[in-house]
Amino acid sequence: MVDSPENLVLTQLRAIRADISDVQGSLGEVKRRLANLESGQASIIQHLGNLASADAQQQLATDGLTERLVRIER
Repeated sequence: MVDSPENLVLTQLRAIRADISDVQGSLGEVKRRLANLESGQASIIQHLGNLASADAQQQLATDGLTERLVRIER
């Protein structure tokens, strides 16, 4: 039996709809993964800020010790 053109079009439209649904599902997963990456990046940036602060504090402490040594040596 030969399918009518309307049935062929409907069949193709159903296939397209199924493909679009798959793409939407994949896109949702990609968006979730991107959100996780952005969250991780924000966390890394925060940790880098904390490390920079700790480094500055250690540098100040080292500078203070250096000044004390210079005074002692005089």
